[in-house]
Amino acid sequence: MRYLIALFLLIITSLTSFAQQGETLNGKVIAEYGDTNAVYVINSRTEKGILTEKGGYFSINASVGDTILFSSVQYKANKVILKQKDFEKALLFVKMEPIMNQLREVMVFQYKHINAVAMGIIPKGQKTYTPAERKLNTASNPYMTGNVDGTTGGSIGLDPLFNMMSGRTAMLKKVVEVEKKEFSRAKTEDYFDESYFIEKLRIPKEYVKAFQFYIVEDSGYAEAIKTKNKTLARFRMGELAIKYLEMLAGK
Repeated sequence: MRYLIALFLLIITSLTSFAQQGETLNGKVIAEYGDTNAVYVINSRTEKGILTEKGGYFSINASVGDTILFSSVQYKANKVILKQKDFEKALLFVKMEPIMNQLREVMVFQYKHINAVAMGIIPKGQKTYTPAERKLNTASNPYMTGNVDGTTGGSIGLDPLFNMMSGRTAMLKKVVEVEKKEFSRAKTEDYFDESYFIEKLRIPKEYVKAFQFYIVEDSGYAEAIKTKNKTLARFRMGELAIKYLEMLAGK
């Protein structure tokens, strides 16, 4: 009798432990604007949380019925109650809405012929940097300073060494990568209308934005967009659409 009771208690304990442990849920946080790195992902049942990694990806232990909270200073809080089908997907996409102050009216005029080269600020043909690339270049390259009194000699700035040791250089490299992906996504919207994704690629309308975030993670597609090769971009996009639709179908 004692043996049966002990066996029963062991089974109950094992089942309870398994239920508490749950299984791994893989997902990706997406947003129309802003960086999706370092978004808090918290399981309200277990009270355990993580931060999203590069590209907004995350993995967290959870079970069917758990409520997952998503929170960040630049986005509105979001929560998802997990269903069985969420675990059957390769990735659970969670869209975040940015927090922004609403302006009554904004008027933007773009003059493409007016730029730094046309105004003589920088020479024609000189390499230009994006804001993120400029910060990385400044943080990682040593600079030489001369003596104040005009004598020979000088010193090399140690900021790059300090930045490397503190991790700031690595952080700036991540920012550059995110900026490149944002550039690819913006170009994608310029080159292809929403109807192209829906009618040609058969992407459901509610998943078009998520698909755009998905394809810019592909190096082949990103290179095609960077070199303005729309033919190659269409071809690679078609291949990625097949994989993405399989993910949506839970295959």
